[in-house]
Amino acid sequence: MKIRNKPGGVLGIVAAASIVALSLSGCVRDGAGQGGGGSSTSPGITDTSITLGVTTPLSGPTAGPGTCTVAGLAAYFGAVNAAGGVQFGDGKKRTVDVKSYDDAYDPQKSLSNFQQMVADNVFAVTSGLGTPTNRAFRDAAISQEVPQVLVMTGDPLFSDREESPWQLGFVPIYQNEGAAFGKLLAESGAQHKVAILSQNDDYGKGYVSGFKEAIGGAANVSVVGELTYEATDTSVDAQLTQLAASGADVFFNAMSITPLVISSLQKAQQIGWKPSWFLPSNTSSPTAILQPGGATAYPGIYSVSFSKAPQSPAFAKDADVVKFLADLKQYGNYPDMPAFPHCMWSYMVGATLEEAFKKMTEPNRDSFMTALRDIKGLQAPLMLEGTAVDTTTDGQPAVSSVLVQKYDGRGYTTAEKFG
Repeated sequence: MKIRNKPGGVLGIVAAASIVALSLSGCVRDGAGQGGGGSSTSPGITDTSITLGVTTPLSGPTAGPGTCTVAGLAAYFGAVNAAGGVQFGDGKKRTVDVKSYDDAYDPQKSLSNFQQMVADNVFAVTSGLGTPTNRAFRDAAISQEVPQVLVMTGDPLFSDREESPWQLGFVPIYQNEGAAFGKLLAESGAQHKVAILSQNDDYGKGYVSGFKEAIGGAANVSVVGELTYEATDTSVDAQLTQLAASGADVFFNAMSITPLVISSLQKAQQIGWKPSWFLPSNTSSPTAILQPGGATAYPGIYSVSFSKAPQSPAFAKDADVVKFLADLKQYGNYPDMPAFPHCMWSYMVGATLEEAFKKMTEPNRDSFMTALRDIKGLQAPLMLEGTAVDTTTDGQPAVSSVLVQKYDGRGYTTAEKFG
């Protein structure tokens, strides 16, 4: 694995054994679904290699999960490249070059990174974390016909084929996660009062709308307090104090900022409010968030998942987990036990991309998008039983099924019921 710094501080992680100079002679732009692809060759792909780009937070408060979105992808393709590369559907074998760009969870930086990726002749953008940061260059990607796929946002817009013909999300849409929580709570039978704190953007609104739709008219569940916060806020102490006064025994915290989740767990204890918590999958890490936040003080911390957790004793000797950890260390430049699920998710993204590469019959973006949208029932490495990759349903991301889990002090176990 080679690591190189690009001009302007952009970090490039190269998953190929060596860097192959990309010859752009004869490359032309192709059109997705418009018959413009033909046998033309898109930027970023040659007879021997293909280049992927990732814009994601490698610095700032979300650098932990952001770094994982690169590490898992680099780990997967590092191992694939070491074995000789990917056999594409056009009969050629290619290695995969992964370049990463730091956006610090800043939409303006992610837009600038996209423009740089176009200049760097990246074939497709993938894996990067964040709803506002992925939204920032969505229109530009559509206009320039650059795939922006299998990105780490639950924004449903990215899975709308008509509105976003060059996009596809990877993780379950926020509404799906929120609905899983609401369904579990409504089916508990017991009376519950819920307080909600959500991020004041599409991320937070998606979780809340899914949750409310799932509880519907359930007589045993009532929302007794609901507040928002801004992604730029450094404290939510005032909101927590106000929500605690509601007497809620369940706290739905639709929050994406790691330090704020930790401080929220700590603050609620300080003011003597100890409800059960529902947390989004991307901010529920046992080691990076729950342990420093003192989560064992609460009667229950619930989240959702579709991937095996390497930290869990149940998966310590699992073949997928063993290989993943070895690849992550050797090729992903990530020697520690993953603290965030994004490391596992981006590894799965690698497997999904490889499946699409195997199906694409022409070296262009049109053929790639056609192949990517024709994957069904793929049991990617690290997927939990009962989940799978399915890119064939309009309006849904590559992964749409989740399992609700409960924190047991070390990791998560499947939650058959609430309580």
